[in-house]
Amino acid sequence: MRSHLRHVLILLLASAVLPLFAQEKGGATIVDQLKQNTTFGGYVIGRINGTTSDDANVKADMGLRIVRLYVDTRLGDFAFKLQMQVNGNTSGVNGPRIVDAWAEWQHWKEFRVKFGQFKRCFTFENPMHPWLIGGGSYSQLADRLAGFNDLTGEHASNGRDFGLQFQGDLLPGGSDGHRWLHYQAGVYSGQGINHADKNSRKDLIGGLILSPVKELQIGVFGWTGNYVNANNQTLERRRYSVGLNYNKDWNLRTEFAVDNAGAKADAWYVTLGSPTFHRTRIYAHYDVLRTAKSWDGAHSQYGLSVQHSLYTNLMFQANYAFHVNKNAADTRYHTADLQVYWRF
Repeated sequence: MRSHLRHVLILLLASAVLPLFAQEKGGATIVDQLKQNTTFGGYVIGRINGTTSDDANVKADMGLRIVRLYVDTRLGDFAFKLQMQVNGNTSGVNGPRIVDAWAEWQHWKEFRVKFGQFKRCFTFENPMHPWLIGGGSYSQLADRLAGFNDLTGEHASNGRDFGLQFQGDLLPGGSDGHRWLHYQAGVYSGQGINHADKNSRKDLIGGLILSPVKELQIGVFGWTGNYVNANNQTLERRRYSVGLNYNKDWNLRTEFAVDNAGAKADAWYVTLGSPTFHRTRIYAHYDVLRTAKSWDGAHSQYGLSVQHSLYTNLMFQANYAFHVNKNAADTRYHTADLQVYWRF
């Protein structure tokens, strides 16, 4: 009897699901749409780096910074992304892991809904692709206050978490049709990627970005929440950030962020990029993180980067920085690296 009932249930399920894959929509089945709107890709970043710091265990090193594979899919009003990092990183996370796994309803530009694991909507720099940030690594502000290697001690999460986010672009204007106002607000677990939630409280993160002209964005972001560490301690996060991003021939990006909770830190950076000439661009950086909001706990970096795009999907980048780090025994040192980016 149970066997017959199982067969009946399977037949009912098949009769409900299979027509979806045969249904015609715009002259193509859903299977055809998936085939036509699915993109597979990836990118690799290799690096050779060195330092003069006496505190470094290794003065010169080489290896893979990032190796990622992804699939993007569209089906009707929905977009989907799955991205995996298949190598370890400098934060001690070894082996393949999921970094992005989300679905977004995109019917209207004014109101979109995203669910899954993705970038937290905090700061300008955090959502940016490594290819586009104009330096050898993210700023200390993004790294320590946006969830890469968070000051709370949260495991390395690449600025991501699991959550539900609403966002949209409002107030179209001007001959170029750009939108004047972008908003984003999300509810996140607070535990970072690939980890189960540990309490009923959630992180609330949001931002407003004003764009008076297409090339200029002025943003303010806020974050309130907590992280539960391995010792079952609840560490509070109350953060805000303000910033500006201008991108035309010249590129200027600057942000300031504060954490007023347990970590009590502030950070800021300025990145200036030259116009591109002969596929080459030069960036200058000033980057500061102050633990306890004090110059006694400050780490300042003065950097220069030169990147050259040999082909559309192949780029070389040389980076140099002078460090003044009050948190290290050797407070003044230099770092340099050469990175190769390629994508497919």
